[in-house]
Amino acid sequence: MTRAFDVVVVGGGIAGASLAYFLAERGVTDVLLLERESQPGSHATGRSAAVLAELDPISTLQELKVGSAGFLRRPPPGFAETPLLEPSGIMILLREPFWSALRQLAPLIEQAGTRLALLSPADAAARVPVLLAERFDGAVLLPEDGHIDVHALLWGYLRQARRRGVEQRLGVEVRGVRVEHGRATAVVTADGEIAARWVVNAAGAWAGAVAALAGAAPIPLVPHRRTIVVFDVRLDARAWPMVASDADQLYFAPESGGLKLSPMDEEPMQACDPQADDVAVARALERLARLAPALVPHALRRRWAGLRTFAPDRVPVVGEDPRVRGFFWLAGQGGCGIETSPLMGQIAADLLVDGRTERFDARRLAPERFATA
Repeated sequence: MTRAFDVVVVGGGIAGASLAYFLAERGVTDVLLLERESQPGSHATGRSAAVLAELDPISTLQELKVGSAGFLRRPPPGFAETPLLEPSGIMILLREPFWSALRQLAPLIEQAGTRLALLSPADAAARVPVLLAERFDGAVLLPEDGHIDVHALLWGYLRQARRRGVEQRLGVEVRGVRVEHGRATAVVTADGEIAARWVVNAAGAWAGAVAALAGAAPIPLVPHRRTIVVFDVRLDARAWPMVASDADQLYFAPESGGLKLSPMDEEPMQACDPQADDVAVARALERLARLAPALVPHALRRRWAGLRTFAPDRVPVVGEDPRVRGFFWLAGQGGCGIETSPLMGQIAADLLVDGRTERFDARRLAPERFATA
């Protein structure tokens, strides 16, 4: 058995990296971060839409996003060499009855700390001239939200944690979790066991598999594929906000001089290295033709897919397992793991160090909510 650690984090994506950073900020540096791949953030972290959008129909997620926004806009000095957030804007197109409901909620949303502007269809089409205004009844613009530099954020977490003494090992797969007297005591790798006081499950799409190794509570986390394509456009779209429409089931946004587009697909599947689906790509182009026909491309520059892993209630799972002491969940972030990582990392660090947190009602995230009688 190699030397013991206070905390072993399984997974080197944005969840594990943020936790390692905030543990180090709390003075806990006897931490080992394990990543199966040769590079951190190879899966969901590196394949996301990479935006902060502080509007969410699930109140818990919206609060996590709002609570994380300050860090993304104003990170600590020296955290990253470039800004983490480009306030390029998020414009959400709405139809009735959701448009009227949003207008009623707008003052409360602004009071909670999110700046927004309500736009008529004509105003929205003036900002993005390719939109067919008859396709929606209104729009909400989040002018201070926008594109997140995921590379700068991920490596900021990792670099700062490493400077404070956190150890990181790549290419190490966890093959088992030793449990003794109802408590997780070590992880098993090809090179032997690594003892730990805490084992943190930050394994993304593989979190369910890691939990099964420990005999932890069987929380049904399900990965879902999401497809994204990038293509060239003849118009200058660099100043456009991201445009999202739930009614049309698509979003598009400026990307590398062109546009990226997603049909917002959610195809459940086993944890894997997903590939872009031809049917999903075709649906994306069909939906784009209805909302902004002038944008439909003749060819695609690039396509890819990633996995977004959800719990049944679509809220992240954070906290000690109700069955196996010392086994800690930091999983099920769905599609908002990057934009919520500052607050989620702090919540998890608080719970590990103090057993409680004043930042958020942790009961809303706790794995106990899935316990059966």
